[in-house]
Amino acid sequence: MILASGSPQRRAILEQLGVAFEVLVTGTDELEQGEPAAVAVENARRKARAACRMRDGADTVLGADTVVTLGGRIYGKPAARDEAAATLWALSGTSHVVISGLCLIAAGTERTAWAATEVSFRALSERDIEWYLDSGEWEGRAGGYAVQGRGGALVRSISGDYSNVVGLPLAALLELMPSLLFAV
Repeated sequence: MILASGSPQRRAILEQLGVAFEVLVTGTDELEQGEPAAVAVENARRKARAACRMRDGADTVLGADTVVTLGGRIYGKPAARDEAAATLWALSGTSHVVISGLCLIAAGTERTAWAATEVSFRALSERDIEWYLDSGEWEGRAGGYAVQGRGGALVRSISGDYSNVVGLPLAALLELMPSLLFAV
């Protein structure tokens, strides 16, 4: 299988499951606005299709994308520290939704799915946010945090698939490809 994503978290999840895969980063342009689930699925589709074009004849390709949304607004990967701070302030003391889109292309067939998980943040102080920003962990992360790292200290609760918040919703993936765990 080809994983059309450079995300170390997605790689780690597949490695933990013992899935054989190859990473192919496509550098595909991503949507940043629109209905959040549609954006995540379309970005996953773009990555998967680009990987198929780059590896003509690839048997199985998986594209994935994750967005964080609050009140219909998508909070992508902050470009700078001040943008990350603004995002964390927006999420502080609220519940937001993490949506991951998947696109699986196998044997010439394209299928998509998405998963949504609600995450509630603690009411953060300026000291909390500065501590987190100083870690640098926010860089390259949708919503400006990584729940599997120090960002877990920002979270009050999670309702839904934890692996989705990390970046690869396992339940949705296994619905798309039930044989994934048993592939040689």
